[in-house]
Amino acid sequence: MLSLHQLRCFLTTYEFGSITAAAEELGYAQPSVSEQIRALEKSLGVSLFHRVGRGVVPTTVADSLRSHAERTLAAAEDARRAVRSVADLETGTIRFGMFGTARLYAGAGLVADVLARHPGVRVELIGQNSSDVQEDLRRGRLEAAMIAVTSVSSEGMQVTPVARDELVYISADPERLASPVTAHRLADASLVMPETTWRADDSTRTVLRQMLHETGRNPQTRIEVEDVETAVELVGMGLADSVIPKGAAEQLLPRLAPGAGWVSMRPRQFDMLAIVHRAGATLSPAARLMIELATARIQAIATPMHPR
Repeated sequence: MLSLHQLRCFLTTYEFGSITAAAEELGYAQPSVSEQIRALEKSLGVSLFHRVGRGVVPTTVADSLRSHAERTLAAAEDARRAVRSVADLETGTIRFGMFGTARLYAGAGLVADVLARHPGVRVELIGQNSSDVQEDLRRGRLEAAMIAVTSVSSEGMQVTPVARDELVYISADPERLASPVTAHRLADASLVMPETTWRADDSTRTVLRQMLHETGRNPQTRIEVEDVETAVELVGMGLADSVIPKGAAEQLLPRLAPGAGWVSMRPRQFDMLAIVHRAGATLSPAARLMIELATARIQAIATPMHPR
């Protein structure tokens, strides 16, 4: 098996016409260079040099090998520089998982933060729903993510809560916003809920199911949609009410349902936002950067949670 070390010793010997001179140039002992040349000759099954006096003369095979060796070493150096530039966040792709409504909180701002520090990188924010993102983490498609979770423990994952976002009841009917919404009122409400594809695992619905446990009922949905924007528009039309994160309500109601408002639940309910990655993983510089910037963005909007 040829090695880069062997090719480097070969090219230096070829250039200087002397194993001793090559050893001095490379900073190796002369026997070490001789051994690398012999190993290369054995691997190829040919002689590369003839000894003449105190020097060596390349064979015709060595003449043929030279250009290939130069290209191989140049390619290896290009690979090293490429890897180094990615590790230093000069180039390459930074991929990070985010919960579905992250675009309303930090999506564009987060990308801008990354590019301000590292203008040469490519950025991918992945995720439509937290449950999908967590599955991508488990399968190794993502290194780290910020998602909404219902528990600080998850098998094989390290979960670090960083913020919590209050879940609020939104409606176009002022009477329904006169006081906080209790579990019994929620059980009787006519709701439009987003995230219908992920309804079984969606963190907001999980919190509501837990809240309604005492009533023995589940949240009753009149309308199911995929995105929170459509849900808010339908609330604005007076066709149903909904429960969404407060951050989303503050951003979307003025634009999509200006006649609607929001009120807290009783007791107040929260989505917990957390950084999640595989337990025991050594995170890359890119993942550490995204965790730092995403946490700062989210904590500026939602209520920060600091680890004890």
